[in-house]
Amino acid sequence: MRKTFITLAAGAMLFAIGCTKSAKNEPKAVTQEEEVSASATQRQCSSYEVLQEQIAADPARGKRLQAIEDLTKQIIENPSQFRLLADGTIEIPVVFNVLYRTAAQNVSLAQLQSQIDVLNKDYAATNSDYNKVPSFFQGVAAGNTGIKFVLDAVNRRSTNTVSWSTNDAMKKSAKGIAPTSPTTKLNIWVCNMGGGILGYAQFPGGSSATDGVVLDDNATGNTGTAAAPFNLGRTATHEVGHWLNLRHIWGDATCGNDQVGDTPLHNTANYGCPASGHRSTCTGTPVEMTMNYMDYTDDACMYMFSAGQKARMQATFAVGGGRNSFAQP
Repeated sequence: MRKTFITLAAGAMLFAIGCTKSAKNEPKAVTQEEEVSASATQRQCSSYEVLQEQIAADPARGKRLQAIEDLTKQIIENPSQFRLLADGTIEIPVVFNVLYRTAAQNVSLAQLQSQIDVLNKDYAATNSDYNKVPSFFQGVAAGNTGIKFVLDAVNRRSTNTVSWSTNDAMKKSAKGIAPTSPTTKLNIWVCNMGGGILGYAQFPGGSSATDGVVLDDNATGNTGTAAAPFNLGRTATHEVGHWLNLRHIWGDATCGNDQVGDTPLHNTANYGCPASGHRSTCTGTPVEMTMNYMDYTDDACMYMFSAGQKARMQATFAVGGGRNSFAQP
């Protein structure tokens, strides 16, 4: 991994505190053998629900996450005290673990590479639709996050499992594929998810045995089996955001807190392609940042991170941060 270090800009947004959450958009429970008859028509991510299940099962999980949050707050409030990764200075090796029952689900190398390409464009703000950022959000658009992705390996396994749930079974060698070097490589499992779920990610601070991102095979990359309206690779952009400690932009509660200072309050998730200028009914009735990667809009209608989100992601690579092991030589 190649890296250099600089100090985070003094103008980084302050860390937002006082988060309150309630489980919303709870995904339908599915069994390992439930067939999925149609492609998803609305984005559904289970990262928050999986996190709550992990905390309920292991209280120490919540303590580790809180320690990461406390450090993140310190870094963003006092950036001069920390040395953080800068523009184009870290490369994250990606291992794809493909689980397939049909030939179509055994997605091609070209499709997997297209997902890497999308991640690199979205995280560098070189995506072709970045110029759509409305004038009222251009001042807080993140630009290049300084995070790059490189295809490291592809593992494949034929399986009899019709569809997968969020119980992490795809990450275990019994039926799935165990992660490869999860403390230094981002593992992404590609499989047929049940219940209309497009994907989920593990937040920092969890077990290395289950660390990484899961993507539905029809929401991976921008070619092959990728199906509209999730055929531009943005499901991975969204889920990797969670892996780098970003929350949903509505804070998983009505007018909730996503722990980022420069994202406006959202009533709840937005779907489809909302008209620009849509306002929330939260305090101050702000214009919602529906084009943010951490909302639930269609792939064609999400195309930016905020500067505060960038600072939060970069903070995970600092000493003591949840992804610091990726910043080592």
